[in-house]
Amino acid sequence: MNIAIVSDTHGNLDDVKKFLDKVRAFDYVIHLGDYASDGLYLKKYFNGRFIGVRGNCDFNTYFPDEVVTNIGEKRFFITHGHRYNVKMNLLNLKFKAISENADITLFGHTHQIFKEKVNHMIYINPGSLSQPRFTDKKTYCIIDIDEDTIKYEIKEL
Repeated sequence: MNIAIVSDTHGNLDDVKKFLDKVRAFDYVIHLGDYASDGLYLKKYFNGRFIGVRGNCDFNTYFPDEVVTNIGEKRFFITHGHRYNVKMNLLNLKFKAISENADITLFGHTHQIFKEKVNHMIYINPGSLSQPRFTDKKTYCIIDIDEDTIKYEIKEL
């Protein structure tokens, strides 16, 4: 199973379309907010295989603040991250992920790439597709799950 994760697109539909061209055949696409409305564009191509959450710049009710769900055999905690103060540190996010018994925690908000594995738990921030910070690389993440093996990689647009 392959999953594409994007965050912080901020209305840059040109980059969203380029992203879509690269991941159209994926099993799932996840948008981590800011602007979640860009996710509505993606959602129509991934009927039933799209998950979106609201970010701090999303003033609509298209998507929830966070999602806890199983995809395949793995439990995902999906959030934008601003409610957990991820710009300061990841402590609140990690406590929430532990309480949800998440295998994989996905967050955005910082516009910076982050990947970490602690014991069996994986934390990923794919960076930003349209407004990266401290780099000029527009990025997203792909996750491949094959039985008990989880591979994840940050990709440039």
